[in-house]
Amino acid sequence: MPTDTSTSSSGPWDAKLQQFHGGQEWAQLSNFVEDFSVTTNPFGMPSAAKLAATHSIEHSHHYPPADQEPAKSSLARFLWPAEFETERDRLILGNGASELIDLVIRMAPAGTWRPGPFYTQYKEYERSARNNNFAMLAADTSDKANVACLVNPCNPTGDYLELDELKAWIAANVLPGGYAIIDESMQPWHSEQFREHSLTSQRSYVEELYREQGISVFVMHSWTKLWCCTGLRLGSVVCPTAEHMRAIKKIQVPWSVNTVALAFLNAVVDDAQYLQDTWALTPAWRRDTVDRLRRLFPAWEFHGREFLSWIWIDTKDARVAERAVELARAAGVPVRSGGPGYSLPAFIRVAVRHPAKVDVLVGALQNL
Repeated sequence: MPTDTSTSSSGPWDAKLQQFHGGQEWAQLSNFVEDFSVTTNPFGMPSAAKLAATHSIEHSHHYPPADQEPAKSSLARFLWPAEFETERDRLILGNGASELIDLVIRMAPAGTWRPGPFYTQYKEYERSARNNNFAMLAADTSDKANVACLVNPCNPTGDYLELDELKAWIAANVLPGGYAIIDESMQPWHSEQFREHSLTSQRSYVEELYREQGISVFVMHSWTKLWCCTGLRLGSVVCPTAEHMRAIKKIQVPWSVNTVALAFLNAVVDDAQYLQDTWALTPAWRRDTVDRLRRLFPAWEFHGREFLSWIWIDTKDARVAERAVELARAAGVPVRSGGPGYSLPAFIRVAVRHPAKVDVLVGALQNL
């Protein structure tokens, strides 16, 4: 079918063909200070991994390893420190989570698609499902779907289901023989014990669900947020079985993860201090930012779990939210509007950042 060649622009995005995403304004701001529109780690790229990535340029006249090694095994060791040798055959890397989202949905059983239970979530799953001709179900329907996609923690709303709640949701919303795709990209922020709270730790449950009901559970990660490397494009998916992983590999283009990204990943999983700083300071900086904004705007509602790298804010007025976005941009600290993509124009999303950078944002918003 011919593609509609007329365009509707939303900055660099073709609004007819692409899904809006934050993180595009910084390059157009001559006074840029900090990007509050994305949910990346406030500590920036880990220095040792950045150095490894830089050094890997020397080898970029060679093809990347077709088996994604040793980076894939290094990530497996990060996810399953004690069992990585038996788990890594279920793991595959991709050019960001976006590539893997599309690959998994392309090989999913045809029929209906539904999002998680929250009033909105990261939209790339929906975009891929629409492109692959799934019938769309609403989040509040009681109907089970052939493919169900839940973002947990939910970006942007900040909602989070614990494992027992997550398993109950899968049981209530996925048809036998269907796919459950659970996005845990922001879950490692939970705490040093994040693995115990992750679906990646539940192999017996995943195997039993597949054996008894034919339901395939995939756990998706975009690693560009935790390790602040969005320009490198790094994602992974943990499949229910090694056979599912091989099915993805069959349709994945070769070398989709480049040499620089693989070198970065291979090094960054060993940076324990970076994660300790993340777990210690993100909640404190988030709490401080919420307190400062609440003092300025007591009518605003602030949403999301305490460990998350962003704050989802209901300003109660689309005009106020629009003005907040304008003021932040003018001060070189862009925030994410809830209008484009999410169709929630009274909301804004603000990243957790160093207090000195928050000073600039708060100073700009005082003019509201």
